[in-house]
Amino acid sequence: MKTMIKRSIMVFGVLIIGTLTNAQTAIKQKTQPNLLIIIADQWRGQAVGFEGKEPVKTPQLDKFAKESLVLEQMVGNFPVCSPARAMLMTGQYPIKNHVYSNVNSKTAPDGVELQKDAVCWSDILKANGYSNGYIGKWHLDSPYKPYVPTSNNIGDVAWNEWTSPDRRHGFDYWYAYGTYDIHNKPMYWDTNATRDNFQYVNQWGPIHEADKALAYLKNEDGKLRKTGAPFSLVVSMNPPHSEYQLVPQNYYDLYKDVPLESLIKDPNIPAAGTKSGDEYRKDVRYYYANITGVDEQIGRIIQGLKDQKLDDNTIVLIMSDHGNCLGKHDETSKNNIYEESLRIPFIVYWKGHILPRKDNQFLGSIPDIYPTLLDLMGLKSKTPKELDGKSYAQYYLNGTGAKPTEQFILGAILSNNAKINSGFRGIRTADYKFAYVRKKEKAEFVLFDLKADPFEMHNIYNPNHEMVIKLKPVLNQWLQKTGDKFILAER
Repeated sequence: MKTMIKRSIMVFGVLIIGTLTNAQTAIKQKTQPNLLIIIADQWRGQAVGFEGKEPVKTPQLDKFAKESLVLEQMVGNFPVCSPARAMLMTGQYPIKNHVYSNVNSKTAPDGVELQKDAVCWSDILKANGYSNGYIGKWHLDSPYKPYVPTSNNIGDVAWNEWTSPDRRHGFDYWYAYGTYDIHNKPMYWDTNATRDNFQYVNQWGPIHEADKALAYLKNEDGKLRKTGAPFSLVVSMNPPHSEYQLVPQNYYDLYKDVPLESLIKDPNIPAAGTKSGDEYRKDVRYYYANITGVDEQIGRIIQGLKDQKLDDNTIVLIMSDHGNCLGKHDETSKNNIYEESLRIPFIVYWKGHILPRKDNQFLGSIPDIYPTLLDLMGLKSKTPKELDGKSYAQYYLNGTGAKPTEQFILGAILSNNAKINSGFRGIRTADYKFAYVRKKEKAEFVLFDLKADPFEMHNIYNPNHEMVIKLKPVLNQWLQKTGDKFILAER
């Protein structure tokens, strides 16, 4: 009798343990975090209201920043659309992932595009039960003939291309395009569209993409993502990329009467009457209007996340791919070493997990995002070994643990494998930026003291400067580690 009782207790105990184990597994599966990434194009990090550096209106980000981790020293390490996006997707620097220039018909012969066999973070999520969605600009697949008949594929260089399902890297839901800059009449391929079956939309791109994101979060008709499964969603908005004037009038009206003098106070804005100075004065109101418009759409998406009660268990990342000089330093766009080109907004939110705070010390880099997100999402063991990026998940959570001591920057590489030794390479610390820049027939070393000279007006390079002596070997080591054949010397 006692034996039977003991056996019954043991069986009952096993059942209880088994039930608890199953319950714990169910809880673990249920609480696996979702991921929402909102990425804008060409939005410089200085142009957010909460930084107080520029007179731009971003009320939604200002509000959301108070609930989030804000990394104020984040950079787009290669400040051009395709290379920045490829670093985000692969966790690798451009020489390794093959995207060392913008993806277009000019660079296609050199294989400059996201490789089909690349293992992206979205591939990892897909393999681990996630439903993945992508909305908006992709710009990672080379155009091929006959070119898709869109306006930016007519001329010497073709830019836009359909992404076939076998090149979508685990994204089940697809509502995207390659690259296309007519913001008030954007075009898209949806999930099941063929290459010739794209559609135009008579709506400002960010508004339309926010509408699509809200539908995805609601999972309208239960068909946009797998019910009950964790999800990731990327919303990739093109503005504030040019063409700047293609912005709804209500956003421009917020700036049309702002005195120009209050918009051009920074000393690195060229004088009126110069080409770059006049460009800045012409575009700055429109640039800010685009930012405010995108800010409002971000607010709509965040509110939609809360309305669907998904904010408790969704990691939200808001960022841009790179910045934009808009004329500062005689640079009308990006792909240069200056702060306006490199620094990007970077806001991370995970309710109850990530401690809200502004951090002006963490020197973040785009390749680190991939391993950090997987680590936060409990998938650290699934992270590929060949990544260049490192996980800083613990630091994201509460500010403890290791943090990077420098950022590596590169860009302006000529689109030819034989010409990798072109453009610029550099290293950025909390206080200094050291770089070697090749531009046309000119080549020079540059050293900026970012604390004493935040607008980078004075090159203080001297071969005997203590920071040059300290940083040059570190930069050379990074070049060797990443397989970059750039040489820090005269040609």
